Amino acid sequence: MAVRAIVQRVSEASVEVDGERIAAIGPGLLVLLGVRATDRAEEADRMTRKLLALRIFEDANGRMNRSLADVEGETLCVSQFTLYGDTRKGARPSFVEAAPPDQAQPLYERVRQALGAQGGRFGAHMGVRLVNDGPVTLLVET
Repeated sequence: MAVRAIVQRVSEASVEVDGERIAAIGPGLLVLLGVRATDRAEEADRMTRKLLALRIFEDANGRMNRSLADVEGETLCVSQFTLYGDTRKGARPSFVEAAPPDQAQPLYERVRQALGAQGGRFGAHMGVRLVNDGPVTLLVET
């Protein structure tokens, strides 16, 4: 099974809840993280390792060859259960594959803390702002 993330290389990103900015970063990664109902700590840890090793920042030759640590970038991690929305049947997404909040929150927090990331507010309606750098956007699964 797989924790799933949409990863965007950003020049800046922030999260607001009820009109209040609760987190903001400069250059780095915005990680929208989804947890599947069958995911466990092992999948969360694998995702963390993958994100830390991901080489999507440009080197001196303009090639994506540097990691977050190499560029001393920041990370903003936002819980995103809708990444497991299934739209294959009908027009309304089914979220049966998404983990319930009591299972998803500890795994989201595990990844966020291991990344040293700022975060959104789990379960809240959030406004996420970003300036995508590149643009670079990847779907990452473990």
